Amino acid sequence: MTRETPDNTAVRCALWRAMHVLVDPPPHVLEDEIGLRLVDPGDGWRDRPDMDPEATRGFRAAMVARARFLEDLVAEQADRGVDQYVLLGAGLDTFAQRRRGPASRMHVFEVDQPGTQDWKRRRLVELGYGIPDRLHLVPVDFEADAGSWPDRLAAAGFDPGRPAVVASAGVSMYLTEEATAATLRRIAGFAPGSTLAMTFLLPEELVAEPDRRGLRASQDGARASGTPFLSFYAPDEMLALARAAGLKEARHVPGTALADRYFTGRPDGLRPSTGEDLLLAGT
Repeated sequence: MTRETPDNTAVRCALWRAMHVLVDPPPHVLEDEIGLRLVDPGDGWRDRPDMDPEATRGFRAAMVARARFLEDLVAEQADRGVDQYVLLGAGLDTFAQRRRGPASRMHVFEVDQPGTQDWKRRRLVELGYGIPDRLHLVPVDFEADAGSWPDRLAAAGFDPGRPAVVASAGVSMYLTEEATAATLRRIAGFAPGSTLAMTFLLPEELVAEPDRRGLRASQDGARASGTPFLSFYAPDEMLALARAAGLKEARHVPGTALADRYFTGRPDGLRPSTGEDLLLAGT
């Protein structure tokens, strides 16, 4: 039986996104407190060690930066007529509940572990959001189903003959290289005009010195939670995987580019930590 609960990483990301609104001054890069409502952590959640407003400010900035980048990408593709958005490892993402403009034109397919999906479905109903026709929750175990998850997508209503935006944020580090390569190959077979954005963790030697301690702490926490980091990639290694899979126009988007794009000129000096970059590619 699958335990009906979100994993610790999904909960932490949802709470960090809310913390950005609650403790960081405007302008907010992303405004998302719905995840906090879903989690409903109870009184005292801000006293958790992993919610310390100063110690975690770089991490929460990185979370909202990558989420904003993905949502900007989806809005751009929606304006071009793309109407399918696939989130691999969706966690407690709330795009479908918040972004009424582009989301109203998109069929959103959230792919994640069965336990997380069951829990999220129940909470969305309890909070009155419901499961609208354009939101599809697709339960998949990525490691076990690395080659067959597109079949689950199609069964949920995804049209493989039409282009889509595919996003995978905060997933590749938990998968073997073989599972990630299989995922990339399947995405390369999506309809022409599809776009993939995938995050990946850098090896420690490529991470800025001030952020290495935080990376090691994240590794320790993931291991203690039973979900250890399995894979790190230098940018050229991730690009090679993408090209070998058959993806086109694969390019590397450094996390520092997102920092420059969304955080330049802030009076509070808030800036994302380094260590996570993105692959952007097409079919």
